[in-house]
Amino acid sequence: MDYILQTNSLTKRYKNFQALNDLTMNVPKGSIYGFVGKNGAGKTTLIRLICGLQMPTSGDFTLYGICNNTKDIIKSRRRMGTVVETPSIYMDMTAEENLKQQYLVLGLPSYDGIPELLKLVGLENTGKKKARNFSLGMKQRLGIAVALAGDPDFLVLDEPVNGLDPQGIVEMRELILKLNRERQITVLISSHILDELSRLATHYGIIDSGRMVKELSAEELNAACRKCVRMEVSSTTVLARILDSMNLEYKILSETTADVFAKVNVTQLIMALEKENCEVMSMQEKDESLESYYISLVGGGFHD
Repeated sequence: MDYILQTNSLTKRYKNFQALNDLTMNVPKGSIYGFVGKNGAGKTTLIRLICGLQMPTSGDFTLYGICNNTKDIIKSRRRMGTVVETPSIYMDMTAEENLKQQYLVLGLPSYDGIPELLKLVGLENTGKKKARNFSLGMKQRLGIAVALAGDPDFLVLDEPVNGLDPQGIVEMRELILKLNRERQITVLISSHILDELSRLATHYGIIDSGRMVKELSAEELNAACRKCVRMEVSSTTVLARILDSMNLEYKILSETTADVFAKVNVTQLIMALEKENCEVMSMQEKDESLESYYISLVGGGFHD
């Protein structure tokens, strides 16, 4: 498999804090790679290192097979487009003026590609409207247009849907999928909004406290996020005893709720519970989510 980005025991240490700890990750060519972790897990630090905004304390990485310790890494970085933390746009300029400014910075010979780029991100009709008057979603899409000005084949987005309203999230999702499918752009998305990532990502890297906890494909995640039957009963103590006797795998969630990870003979189970005076209030088939899978790996919530 070809990889756009590979890191090898990448470590970044500040005075009293280790932001990255022996991080090894592999971003396949053509993928949408969901870089998953809580706020403060080290996601933005990794992005800053690969963009050359900071230097690693130890370890290294390769971009298009070029190691960061060589002069040629500059050429590799020219093939990247990035939106880190907030979009790099001029608020007192229109969308078109922002792109012209970026074309000048990159030394591009003509502005011919700007109308197509504006259309690609859905900003072709903004006219003389200044960026300061754009919605947050429009600003994010303009930031992506600026990142695409150099025609990169690797796009790095740091929390691209953070703060967006539902419509803005849908527009961002559709844009990312379009760039990946129609332009074959590999996308690295750092995010803690896992439900949205699960609609996009082909691969995942789960990070916690600067360490890579697990890398897996969307197919492997789907296999790991097993189907279960969510049961609400009058007593999970009784339910657990019955399930144990049937050798069924389960997880108790509360005094009245449990997930059963097995094909359940509903009639047999309800009859057995009835004998123990345990009432079944509801049964519902559900999939384990990316969020619950993440929690099972690292514990805790996302917004720490």
